[in-house]
Amino acid sequence: MKEHKGAASFKSERGTVVTIGTFDGVHVGHKAILKRLIEAAQNENLESVLLTFFPHPRMVLQKDSDLKLLNTLSEKKTELEKVGLDHLVVHPFTHEFSRLNAVEYVRDVLVNQLKAKKIIIGYDHRFGRNRTADINDLREFGNTYGFSVEEISAKELDDVAVSSTKIRNALQEGDIATANTYLGYPYRLHGTIVSGKGIGKELGYPTANLKVDESYKLIPKKGVY
Repeated sequence: MKEHKGAASFKSERGTVVTIGTFDGVHVGHKAILKRLIEAAQNENLESVLLTFFPHPRMVLQKDSDLKLLNTLSEKKTELEKVGLDHLVVHPFTHEFSRLNAVEYVRDVLVNQLKAKKIIIGYDHRFGRNRTADINDLREFGNTYGFSVEEISAKELDDVAVSSTKIRNALQEGDIATANTYLGYPYRLHGTIVSGKGIGKELGYPTANLKVDESYKLIPKKGVY
C-alpha cells in the first residue's frame, strides 16, 4: 500500500477505483466496502484508492465537538495495510477544502487528481459544501465525467447496521465485547505506562496505568480491563 499526502500528490497511469470516507475504526462495514473496491479494481485492471481525511472533518468544522476517534492515523494505516489496498490518500481537511462545492470536488479532486473511473461508496455518503450532494448527484457527475458509481449497503451484525458511532457508544458504555465484534479486531490503546494509586496491587490484581499517546483517541468507560 502506497501512502500519499494529499490528492495532488497522487499519480496513476491506469486509472482508479476510489472509495471515500473517514473510515474511523476500519470496522467490518468499512472492510466490506474495501473488499468490493479491491475486487472491482482487479477485475477492471485499475488501481484501488481510499481517499480519507485528517483531521476528522468534525474536528475542523465543529471546534466545540467532543468527538473522540477509534483510531489514531497510525492505527488506521496499520489496519488498512492488511486488506490489500493499492493506495491510501490522506487529504488534509481544512476550512478551505470544506468550501469546495460538489462540482469542484468531483471534477478537481476525484477525476482530475485521483483519475477515478469507478467510485464505490457506503450507503449514507454525502459530499460537497455543507454535504448537500448525494448518490444521485454522484451518478449524474459520473455521466458527465465518465465514471461509474456503485453503492454498498450497510453491513449488519445481529440485525444492527455497523457504524463508527455505534462502536464509540459501546466503548463509552464499557461494552468492549460488542465494540470488538463490530470492529473485527480487539480495540487497542497505545501509550506510556505511568504510576497510579496502587489500588490494583492492594486488591491483589496488579494493573498497568496507561497515558494514551493521542488526545483525540477514545478511551473506554472507566474500569479495569
